[in-house]
Amino acid sequence: MNKTTTHADDHPLRVFLVEDSVDVRELMIENLTMIPGVVVSGVSESEGDALSQLNSLPCDVLIVDIQLKKGNGINLLRQIAEKKKIANALKIICSNNATEVFRRVGMQYGVNHFYDKTSEFPQLFEFLKGLSTSRQRCEHPA
Repeated sequence: MNKTTTHADDHPLRVFLVEDSVDVRELMIENLTMIPGVVVSGVSESEGDALSQLNSLPCDVLIVDIQLKKGNGINLLRQIAEKKKIANALKIICSNNATEVFRRVGMQYGVNHFYDKTSEFPQLFEFLKGLSTSRQRCEHPA
């Protein structure tokens, strides 16, 4: 058996959040920490800082806003894809810019899910709750 293989039970679901709005960021962190089996492994408000942190902070889920204080989420996703960083992480865009163009561009850079920040917060957190629950089932099969 390959010793480098990791399993869901090796760690909680680690979420890295890239969001420049303090209010939205605090709301998201508050909601994420209420989900059993989920930890916020890192937070950033800019493209450059996120890239720097992602070099050293492992994550299972990357949640990115498109509009950031410095840089933008699409460029961040492009750089991550080009450098093959966090290749196995689930990539999610959560943004006010919920246009079809951004959805398609996000898919080009490995985005798995897209949530409209103005109306789909509950769906995002339900999705992550389900993801965490399924990981916990793998950890402790019935």
